[in-house]
Amino acid sequence: MEGHYSCSTIRGDLVQEWHLAPLVQAYAWNMYMKTISFVDLDLPDPLMRAILDLGFEEPTPIQSLAIPVIRERHDMVGQAHTGTGKTAAYGIPLLEQIDGNRPEVQALVLCPTRELAIQVSEELLKLAKYLRGIVILPVYGGQPIERQISVLRKGVQVVIATPGRLIDHLDRRTINLSAVKMVVLDEADEMLDMGFRDDIELILKRIPVERQNVLFSATMSKEILALTQKFLKDPRMVKVVHGRLEVPTIIEQRYFEVRDSEKVEVLSRLIDFYNPRLSLVFCNTKRKVDEVCSQLQARGYLAEALHGDMDQKGRERVMSRFRTGASDILVATDVAARGIDVEEVGVVFNYDVPQDPEYYIHRIGRTGRAGKSGKAFTFVSGKEMWKLRDIQKFAKIRIARHAIPAEEDLRERRIVNMIENIRGTISSGDLEPYIARVEQVMGDEHTSLEVAAALFKMQSGTLEGAGGGKGRKR
Repeated sequence: MEGHYSCSTIRGDLVQEWHLAPLVQAYAWNMYMKTISFVDLDLPDPLMRAILDLGFEEPTPIQSLAIPVIRERHDMVGQAHTGTGKTAAYGIPLLEQIDGNRPEVQALVLCPTRELAIQVSEELLKLAKYLRGIVILPVYGGQPIERQISVLRKGVQVVIATPGRLIDHLDRRTINLSAVKMVVLDEADEMLDMGFRDDIELILKRIPVERQNVLFSATMSKEILALTQKFLKDPRMVKVVHGRLEVPTIIEQRYFEVRDSEKVEVLSRLIDFYNPRLSLVFCNTKRKVDEVCSQLQARGYLAEALHGDMDQKGRERVMSRFRTGASDILVATDVAARGIDVEEVGVVFNYDVPQDPEYYIHRIGRTGRAGKSGKAFTFVSGKEMWKLRDIQKFAKIRIARHAIPAEEDLRERRIVNMIENIRGTISSGDLEPYIARVEQVMGDEHTSLEVAAALFKMQSGTLEGAGGGKGRKR
């Protein structure tokens, strides 16, 4: 299930049809091979500090391909789905170009919906954390325009806008685009499908011709190519080319709607409920891995962390303990988990919805090995629902919503697990020393059934307070 990513060159009849210039030289990237890191990109210190604060280990495929091209000031067409990290792919080089000492609008990002405009704004604000003087403003309908005008008067360098509201500002002359040097059309195919073609062209004609144009789209329709031909100059095209990926049918996939603050509690409850021999918990960042691992350990679970800040020996020690069952919960990032091949993983938990839909396929493929069944559970909160929809669309699968087990369900499950353990112990034999003890109690005028029931009651009480799953310390 390996995914190959390439920056592709369009040749021959396609060039003649699309009238696109030769594109960047082709190269391929394999998900399980070493790729470039953010350090390799040699980014300015303020941007690098923000990326480190976010805890990302390395660029996603579209970031690896797009960032160098955009930083070289080429016009670019990027083909990538929502949730692949494309906002940072254009956001990092965009912010690098902004002069915080100049109050005018220097970059414009057009989005099809207010939801995407807000999301892009939030992500760019995180990346601009250490950049002085840069003001980022989302401009969309449904919010009082007077509030937006008030911020604009004070000086804004980056505007993230929906086409309709931006035209409203242009008509009112409350936004001036004469100093814009970079324009991004995010989810251009969606904007065209929503009927914004005329609005987009009107906006682009109001911006100086000497600018950099970046267009991202999930598809390359004739309308997108026509827009590219009309407004982009010698564009480079980067595209994430997916290898053949299949979701094993023996993996049961579910998602749980969980508030971020409740994730550890729900994770603990699911581990206790399903009692897997080994569990893999995936987080998007190194910081989250350490945080979740510490919280699980504090609850008494045999959990260990695995991420890119660990040296090779440390990783090998962690993996050795996981394979032998000395630890039974591994909390990891996507990068650190590459190459993990352990047959006994019963459940994969997506503690965070993955950044790239393809990562989802690779994550859940860690269970259901060697013909065994497996489970994949994804925690979804709030705005992450659109990511889940994109994963289902990408992988052509349906992930069913499931209720979080209630406490009474958990108590019943613990008793069922205990019954299974009792049956297994009887099958294993070697009970003679314990039979003698039972006979001793029976001598006090108690039946064997009463003795067994009393032991069952005592053990049930222990399980009530301790959880009783294999994830607990023994």
